[in-house]
Amino acid sequence: MAGNLTRDEARERARLLKVDSYAVELDLTQGEDRFESITTARFSAERPGASTFIDLHGAVVRKVTLNGADLDVSAYDADKGRFPLDGLAESNELRVEADCQFMRTGEGLHRFVDPVDQKVYLHSQFETADAHRMYACFDQPDLKAAFQLTVKAPADWEVVSNAAADSSDDGLWVFPPTPVISTYITALVAGPYHKVTSEHDGIPLGIYCRESLAQYLDADNILEVTRQGFDFFHRVFGVRYPFGKYDQLFVPEFNAGAMENAGCVTFLEDYVFRSRVTDAVVERRAETILHEMAHMWFGDLVTMRWWDDLWLNESFATYMSVLCQAEATRWGGGAWTTFANVEKAWAYRQDQLPSTHPIAADIPDMQAVEVNFDGITYAKGASVLKQLVAYVGLDNFLAGVRDYFGEHAWGNTTLADLLGALERTSGRDLSSWSKEWLETSWVNTLRPSFTVKDGHFETFEVLQEAPADHPTLRSHRVAIGLYSMNDGKLERTKRVELDVVGARTAVAELVGVEQPDLVLINDDDLTYAKVRLDERSLSTLVEGGITAFTESLPRALSWSAAWDMTRDGEMSTRDYVKLVISGVATLRDITVLQTVLRQARLAVQQYADPAWRAEGLRLLADALRSLLATAEPGSDQQLAYVQAFAPVAVSDEDLAVLQGILDGTAVPEGLSVDTDLRWTLVGALVSGGKLGAADIDAELERDPTATGERSAALCRAAIPTPEGKAAAWESVVGGTLANHITRVTIAGLQDPNHPELLVPYREKYFAEVGRIYKEWTFDSAQTFAVGAFPALLIEQETVDAAERFLAEGDHPQALRRLILEGADGVSRALRNRAKDAAS
Repeated sequence: MAGNLTRDEARERARLLKVDSYAVELDLTQGEDRFESITTARFSAERPGASTFIDLHGAVVRKVTLNGADLDVSAYDADKGRFPLDGLAESNELRVEADCQFMRTGEGLHRFVDPVDQKVYLHSQFETADAHRMYACFDQPDLKAAFQLTVKAPADWEVVSNAAADSSDDGLWVFPPTPVISTYITALVAGPYHKVTSEHDGIPLGIYCRESLAQYLDADNILEVTRQGFDFFHRVFGVRYPFGKYDQLFVPEFNAGAMENAGCVTFLEDYVFRSRVTDAVVERRAETILHEMAHMWFGDLVTMRWWDDLWLNESFATYMSVLCQAEATRWGGGAWTTFANVEKAWAYRQDQLPSTHPIAADIPDMQAVEVNFDGITYAKGASVLKQLVAYVGLDNFLAGVRDYFGEHAWGNTTLADLLGALERTSGRDLSSWSKEWLETSWVNTLRPSFTVKDGHFETFEVLQEAPADHPTLRSHRVAIGLYSMNDGKLERTKRVELDVVGARTAVAELVGVEQPDLVLINDDDLTYAKVRLDERSLSTLVEGGITAFTESLPRALSWSAAWDMTRDGEMSTRDYVKLVISGVATLRDITVLQTVLRQARLAVQQYADPAWRAEGLRLLADALRSLLATAEPGSDQQLAYVQAFAPVAVSDEDLAVLQGILDGTAVPEGLSVDTDLRWTLVGALVSGGKLGAADIDAELERDPTATGERSAALCRAAIPTPEGKAAAWESVVGGTLANHITRVTIAGLQDPNHPELLVPYREKYFAEVGRIYKEWTFDSAQTFAVGAFPALLIEQETVDAAERFLAEGDHPQALRRLILEGADGVSRALRNRAKDAAS
């Protein structure tokens, strides 16, 4: 994110200006560092004679002409990325000639050289406000305009933008004007990309990736999901896709999962699977494809006025993507199981940090919005929308969305516009719902409270809790499921749906009902709340009931409840690990399986009593080694087991198993030891001290690709010696690495198997993070601030060091938030270690 535009500045500029169009000319043939960017902006001013500014970052400004008069280029403020414009006319034409900078941080126009064939690839990434790294513009979402692009590129390149090119003659690409769109969803992707084309329902479709990845591109699967998405969204939105063609481009070193550029969607190229992945990863890619497609309507056709409503963009796209997966793809209802187990876990974690914020957050400037791409903005918001749908009804919700699109197409809106449409179609007043759910923070806890007489409920209540700092008790639409064992199966015998309001809600319908083996509050996952299990229900799960469910969603909800209880210190780490070991063998839902195994590892590494940690790792490793030996050959479970086994294999015996798989002497039947799995094994063996720098170099010779370079960088940083850690640290803080190499080097440095080697870097982190946050681009600085925080030094000294840092300097609010979050994670781990030690 370039510059730091404030909300007040944006409002004033929007009141003053109406932007008609941008004509942008780019010359990408001038070298490795910079490119020529010439922008002609046409706009009107509400008050002739007034002043404003246009955004342009990191540029060498050569000439600026306003209404035929040359302006003094020395007025350009390079630090703020702004050029002042004084004495505006009623109608204005501005021409800015500049040389802009290719980026290596994933922001603006990013340049990448493929190590396989030395071919150059470019892609843009402009959200939230980086369009003005590529061309001069009024870079805020509510100053929409038509965007016309002309690009000079090498003759063998493909050049892709928001519209289909009118012509491409000898490297000169001319694109027609787009409909009016926001600057942050304009786009450019260029290079010798491999492409696959198709068509669906009159929409031209394109799939792109680097040439060196073309052999791995499973375009048929991507196109299948794309077609299913268009058919579903056309049906439920009632508005045709508005941007002509639809290209999906898998680009190198992308910072996010994907970006909803209008008609030109960019994706992390990890979604081109060069090695075997489990279906959980394929399902995740499908969700991402559908998430970005939903944005074509909600975000691109109708756009938030300011970033306060970022949550609505992302929450809506998340909710609609899962709804589409559930109703229109092969994942069916399992998509909601994944949502409950993955998205909501992210939301619950984020919502319990000291930086928690209302879904409808206050965003005073661009630095504030950058740290709000979080679990509240995406997952909590989507969870609350799901709850809203349960409240107003799906048909009414979709009818309101259709009215919203019809009324506000090509415009900018606020939350009030959507709520107004939903109130009209549902007949409900949503003001109290909005106040409860969107304008408050934290997550409520729901627990059953009952008395039993002669095996039947004598009383039954749902208790709702909230902490003193966030005391809101909300209205929840919930289902209560009663489950009993029958012939070895845990089946639902009764379901009650009701509104839980206030601290205690009586459930008269359950009085007199026989007590089951398990009571599941929030069955069917209708609301957003943490759930607690009563003693008998928890015993049912621990004693084997977790394996006996006949449906995936209640099983996933039970796993989530157990994990929440572990994170909150109500269940010891060792009890959670034992639950995982007892139940994981029967998990067929691959997403739930991989999530549970990942959580169990995290629990042992961070939440276990240090005196029990080695035993916990041994228990996990023994269980996974046994499961790997008996797994169905070639199954997703087999792959999941080996991927989970590698990072907990710390004993000589377990490392020897990994070595046998790597060198081919002891490969389980059906397991494909492909390139990415080899790197997983090499990384574990490096961490375990069995392989070193020469082995990493040899593996990179086998895989001299961009992914190979990243994997090698991670492994080098994981070498368990003081010298290896020092080299990794210096390479990161030097600030010269590309964004993805920085990220993996930090990950290797922060090896949870060797926290003792990280002790020197606690002090060094707090000495460097302020400087880095000031000097680096935002995304790179955030990567360092979060990734390099001494989270694995689970000691009071880490919390104290964070508090001293915050007390001693005038740090940006966004950085303060990241430090607070890191310290809170350490404090939680300390509490959970104490709980585990006392168990």
